[in-house]
Amino acid sequence: MRRAGLLAGTLLLTAGCGLSSGSPMADDVSPGSIGRGEPLEGARLTVTSKSFTENLVLGAMIGIAFQAAGADVLDRTGIQGSIGSREAVRTGDADAMYEYTGTAWITYLGHGRPVADPGRQWRAVRDADAGNGLTWLPPSRLDNTYALAVNRANHRRHRTTTLSQVAALSRSDPGAVTLCVEGEFANRADGLRGMMRTYGMDVPASRVTQMDTGIIYTQAAKGSCTYGEVYTTDGRITSMGLAVMDDDKGFFPHYNAAPVINSATLRKWPAIAGLLAPIARRLDNAVARRLNAEVDVDGEDPHQVALEWMKDQGFVK
Repeated sequence: MRRAGLLAGTLLLTAGCGLSSGSPMADDVSPGSIGRGEPLEGARLTVTSKSFTENLVLGAMIGIAFQAAGADVLDRTGIQGSIGSREAVRTGDADAMYEYTGTAWITYLGHGRPVADPGRQWRAVRDADAGNGLTWLPPSRLDNTYALAVNRANHRRHRTTTLSQVAALSRSDPGAVTLCVEGEFANRADGLRGMMRTYGMDVPASRVTQMDTGIIYTQAAKGSCTYGEVYTTDGRITSMGLAVMDDDKGFFPHYNAAPVINSATLRKWPAIAGLLAPIARRLDNAVARRLNAEVDVDGEDPHQVALEWMKDQGFVK
């Protein structure tokens, strides 16, 4: 999602795979509340994204908005890994994508500690990337970060709603807390170890099970582990009836999604900023969970999910 696949993405970029191919977006859309006057008429723009569900949907939203505003759009969404799509926008092989503030700050820009306030985090990334030929437009409230989640039965039984309460439970009733986590999360300072240290969580290694991401949701839903590590915008949270614990001490980095535009492209087509702003303002975790579930749970096509949402919101017709 935000951190994985750097090596794969680098190899992909070097080989040119995914960046040399692409197909025209051919949605039959016209301006709704955005794109009036077709301010991008004559533009030929390339949209990219990473390969996971949420980023595919967000990338499609950008492309659909550009089409409604009169642009011809080349679809190069679905780049494997994290760095390939960013590099495509940075070098001008692509013009726009959705990226996450925490990913840029920690993974690309090399900072060890996140900025606690999400607004300040976005501004720090915006300012740091200005010299890299990338312009960060205002972010959405969609914040795809780590969390712990519990099924309904355990939620009722233990009455926890925050990580501080989970930590208190781990000390007062050690047998009540078992964790299912990814291997990467288990070994990162900004993952399990840092979370336990910050919250004073007392969970021995024998009560922590490492497993693949998809299995975590299933095991937490079944109650095989009391709390599972999840991503806060994953559609399976809703579909499986999981309750997310609030990070009440603000430990986890913020990963707010924001449009990132090649700066030269934005200078040539400044209307892009105004086109994408209303979409970003409408996006939050609840919207993302619903749209992600339509793909991951219901089996819908990510581009079609984006298109229907854009129409439902009145952005395009």
